Amino acid sequence: MNYLAHLHLGGPAPAQLLGSLYGDFVKGRLDGRYPADIEAAIRLHRRIDMFTDSHPLIFEARMRFPAARRRTSGILLDLFFDHCLANAWEDYASEPLPAFTTRVYQVLADEAHLPGHLAQIAPRMAAQDWLGSYRDFSVLERVVASMRRRLSRPALLDDAELELERLYEPLCKDFRAFYPELMAFAERELNS
Repeated sequence: MNYLAHLHLGGPAPAQLLGSLYGDFVKGRLDGRYPADIEAAIRLHRRIDMFTDSHPLIFEARMRFPAARRRTSGILLDLFFDHCLANAWEDYASEPLPAFTTRVYQVLADEAHLPGHLAQIAPRMAAQDWLGSYRDFSVLERVVASMRRRLSRPALLDDAELELERLYEPLCKDFRAFYPELMAFAERELNS
């Protein structure tokens, strides 16, 4: 899952929102580097990733991609599933997406010590409404292009946008089948 899904699944409290994002930027052992509630949200982020990566529906979705693309199919699915979530937000959340994203951006703006790269991108994330913009498929094209520039082997993502477009309907079905299971998992984890 990508940013939007992790934020949606990780809990509504500010520390939970922060930890949901920190999970992509904080690596290794936690050992009290952050407040306990943020570390709990980082751990949930990691469990969500493990659940997702090992789920049979995700395996089937990844197999839809040509063999040459499977190495990057997980990254592409993360992005695409955020697109699906943004488009069907009302089916999965009671808070409207613009209100949710505004709240997330405010939590980020209020946090004085964001970790590493998140501190650099948080202002752009808010200014460009990264989370809300996932509704637009062309945004995925820009994100993939940006990722391509950062890879040591950018050819791994050549024509990835065309693959996502070709697989649009089956991947949407995969999302609709998988996301309720992921929501139930995250809810159990939050309540345990």
